[in-house]
Amino acid sequence: MSAAILALITGAVIGLALGALGGGGSVLAVPALIYLLGFPPVAAATASLVIVTVTSATALFAHARDGHVVWRTGLLFAATGIVPAMLGGALAGRLPPAVLTVAFAAVAAAAAIRMLKPRNSSAGTVRVRPGRAAAAGVGLGAVTGVLGVGGGFLAVPALVNVLGMRMRAAVGTSLLVITVNSLAALAMRTGAADSLDWAVIGPFAGAAILGAWDGKRLAAKLSGHTLQRVFALVLLAVAGGMLLDAVV
Repeated sequence: MSAAILALITGAVIGLALGALGGGGSVLAVPALIYLLGFPPVAAATASLVIVTVTSATALFAHARDGHVVWRTGLLFAATGIVPAMLGGALAGRLPPAVLTVAFAAVAAAAAIRMLKPRNSSAGTVRVRPGRAAAAGVGLGAVTGVLGVGGGFLAVPALVNVLGMRMRAAVGTSLLVITVNSLAALAMRTGAADSLDWAVIGPFAGAAILGAWDGKRLAAKLSGHTLQRVFALVLLAVAGGMLLDAVV
């Protein structure tokens, strides 16, 4: 199968994840770019940021139109992560590929396990806690910069479990956070972007954007609990595969 066809198929799946789950796109994009399309880990992280930025911005528009974005919390969350994302992006090129792979898998697995834990029944009411939102935003920005992920797979659990946000609101709001953090991380990788294979990234991003619209429609048909479990199980599967590859 040609690289262009693989890029189209994978991009559609990743766009579907971003549109429906508010995250998971980059956690799928990085391993897809490495194992299916032959990108080195650092180049895969940079390409993932490009793809996820344009896709999440598209999905954000769709969710905002339906009133599922909590702008005040999302902007605070994102703003505190900008500097850590830029610093992390500068650091990433100095780390060994194996370290990036293991760290990526470990963070994804931890987030998935947290999402699978039952939430307190009192959760679900959005309460803006500036201190918590800022602290979570700093950590998320750093992870975004170093690992080349938009951060939705961490933003969604944080918005749900730390800030008490409903799943649908967390999905929409996380897309705002992803877009801002990805742009900040990309700002520190401009040199790396010059060497990317745009003949692969272009079809990948285009298919992801179209998939995001389908994901938005899928999200409207499923319960928040179902979305949360699907999201966590996908993360666990990806993390397990990457850890296995790193140790074998």
